[in-house]
Amino acid sequence: MDMCVVTLVFLTATSVWGQKMAEDGLTLQMVRDSLIRQEDSIVFSLIERARFPLNSPMYHPSYGSLPGLSASLLQFFVKQTEAVQATAGRYENPEEHPFFPDNLPPSLVPHFKYPEVLHPAAMSININKVIWDMYFNKLLPLFVAPGDDGNYASTAARDLECLQALSRRIHYGKLVAEVKFRDEQKDYEPPIRAQDRDTLASLLTFADVEEAVKKRVAKKAMTFGQEVKLGDDGGKGKYKVDPAVVSALYGDWVIPLTKEVEIEYLLRRLD
Repeated sequence: MDMCVVTLVFLTATSVWGQKMAEDGLTLQMVRDSLIRQEDSIVFSLIERARFPLNSPMYHPSYGSLPGLSASLLQFFVKQTEAVQATAGRYENPEEHPFFPDNLPPSLVPHFKYPEVLHPAAMSININKVIWDMYFNKLLPLFVAPGDDGNYASTAARDLECLQALSRRIHYGKLVAEVKFRDEQKDYEPPIRAQDRDTLASLLTFADVEEAVKKRVAKKAMTFGQEVKLGDDGGKGKYKVDPAVVSALYGDWVIPLTKEVEIEYLLRRLD
């Protein structure tokens, strides 16, 4: 599917979500349902990226001969794609966070009035630099094969899909924090006023829920990514992305980084 079509389809879907939130109000169940759906997007994006080997030349600034290009081919691809998506209104949506926010062109589509459910300080929270570093330096080598097949543009497109899915999920911590603050305001206000990160982290941590999430995403990786063969069990136990890697992704990075976003948001919630 064409990238612009994908963008417009996504924006339509999230606009419906915005209208529903305006009608029903923000609830923890609504946020949890969205997080569960986003697990599917993350697992599928990893499976699609695993189709290609590492293709390391596109990550080095020395590769390519584009005029004035001092960054890597991957960075060039992401910047250009984000610029196109910005004109289609992607970053008007509070769920979306660009990896290269400087000098993005304005949206050319009519403004959609998203419900104002977050504190204005949410606009200042963007940890995509941390997500970028985690993805390329820690996660990517765990689930893609070494090698170079020359499919750099397709590989870059799959990398960006992974990055955007992870960014959306992790920055959803703002909504998680907001709904928890509304439900238990009396518990959250004292540590917020004291700027006590440790107490906030304790209030936000539910070990049994986190363990259940890790098990669920591993099962999704098994279900979505199992090699299927007819007539025998030759594909049984073979997965396009190791379920243990997906579980570790959530346990080591997605959940902790989401919690970091939650804490950063709550520290500003009473400003």
